[in-house]
Amino acid sequence: MLLLQNVSYQHPNKELLFSNINLAVNNHEKIALVGNNGTGKSTLLRMIAGELAPAGGTITNDSKPYYIPQHFGQFNDLTIAQALRIEDKLTALHQVLKGDVSEANLELLHDDWTIEERCATALQQWNLENLDLSQQMNTLSGGQKTKVFLAGISIHQPQIVLMDEPTNHLDAASRELLYRFIQEATMRLIVVSHDRTLLNLLPVVCELHYDGITVYGGNYQFYREQKLIENNALNEDVKAKERALRKAKETERASLERQQKLNARGKKKQEKAGVPTIFMNTLRNNAEKSTAKLKDAHTGKIDGLSSELSELRKELPGVDQMRLTFDDASLHKGKVLITAEKINFQYSDQPLWTRPLSFEIRSGERLALKGGNGSGKTTLIKIILDELQPTTGHIYRALTGAVYIDQDYSLIDNDITVYQQLQRFNTSALQEHELKIYLSRFLFSKEAWDKPCAVLSGGEKMRLVLCCLVVSNKAPGMIVLDEPTNNLDVQNIEILTAAIRSYQGTLVVVSHDKVFLEETGVTGEMILDEIRGSELN
Repeated sequence: MLLLQNVSYQHPNKELLFSNINLAVNNHEKIALVGNNGTGKSTLLRMIAGELAPAGGTITNDSKPYYIPQHFGQFNDLTIAQALRIEDKLTALHQVLKGDVSEANLELLHDDWTIEERCATALQQWNLENLDLSQQMNTLSGGQKTKVFLAGISIHQPQIVLMDEPTNHLDAASRELLYRFIQEATMRLIVVSHDRTLLNLLPVVCELHYDGITVYGGNYQFYREQKLIENNALNEDVKAKERALRKAKETERASLERQQKLNARGKKKQEKAGVPTIFMNTLRNNAEKSTAKLKDAHTGKIDGLSSELSELRKELPGVDQMRLTFDDASLHKGKVLITAEKINFQYSDQPLWTRPLSFEIRSGERLALKGGNGSGKTTLIKIILDELQPTTGHIYRALTGAVYIDQDYSLIDNDITVYQQLQRFNTSALQEHELKIYLSRFLFSKEAWDKPCAVLSGGEKMRLVLCCLVVSNKAPGMIVLDEPTNNLDVQNIEILTAAIRSYQGTLVVVSHDKVFLEETGVTGEMILDEIRGSELN
């Protein structure tokens, strides 16, 4: 069993990331670990893997976890065998087979005579049979690096596996292999992922907060349904608190008006009765004190309600606030935007596609551009956006105002601040306070307005891009999304999904996320196959 008891973690600057983490993972249990960006999901996995020490609490594990990280740059200078920590064992095996039956070699081998066969079988399982274990990791693509570590599961045969965003660099075929592995796995699994298809394969969802973990006894779809119920209840609490605050303010106003009338009436009576001035001053002072005391009592209640309301609003999801709302008057559905006639592109005098491409894209269509790694998706996007010209064939464009949103959010200038970035899209000459209202609406607090864009997370950059598009107030004729969900947590994927769903223009999406494609209303496909031919529908 894996057992976490009252676990907490502090950053090196002593800032507390999370605390009071209690979790038990039993044999064969498969868990999805979810939570907003910055809550510490990757940190918690690294702690369970033994790479980080908790600031408090204990982590008890009956076996050593096998950890697949989100990033692999730290392995670039290693061979595949070194990255998988099997080089010494393989070397010992070869030495023994050559006759060097030393105690050191036998200890390293540890009676694991099938290590080489397991390596070959594991690499083949993930379609990596052409790789050599002595090959450098820096020669591999992101998807190949991920699959190397996935192959390591069969090689090491661990009892517990930790995966951090395992689908980030995988194409559709490789994702299907991973989904099948997840379904058939018998070891304990803890998976951090934004891939909702994968999350739905895991029977338990654990949501990480700064002050604990909430366990939901169902898959991701069940979790979403429960969160919807919770959010509806939270909205009702907010509305009730808003009503209570309005009533408190009305009561304060009525009480003060009534007190002022009583004071005025008393003053008139005293003046008519000829009360001496010195006594009148005393009565006036008493009346003012009484009014102030009454006001303080109401102010305390109002401040308390305001504070409670503010805390409740912080818990509300931001999805409904961030829609792509602009003037859609220029969008005419059905207009031909792109016509390609037998186009191809050459790299090193070799055509990219074995068969030239011919297709049309019409205004209002929502298309998924699909294909394996190396099939030319990015090249085709650049041709569509007039950033590249085809080497052969002809392309006609009647497209204006296209926006390209890639997984690195290159629309964002990392050298300027969040506010300055938004100002660049301020084509309507909005005032400063209006821009800051937009930033708040897209979940950028006052502290973030002057933050350099370079330090923003993927989710923050995505929200800033959406904010910029809304402030520009002009609907782009086409939005092209290139793996837009790769660096986002689930909350930010849902924000992006809702925003794109509300956009009425033309959409072209490169994504392996089936749920994202479905929920954004994609209905057509443009397929570039892995043998560099094409079929466009």
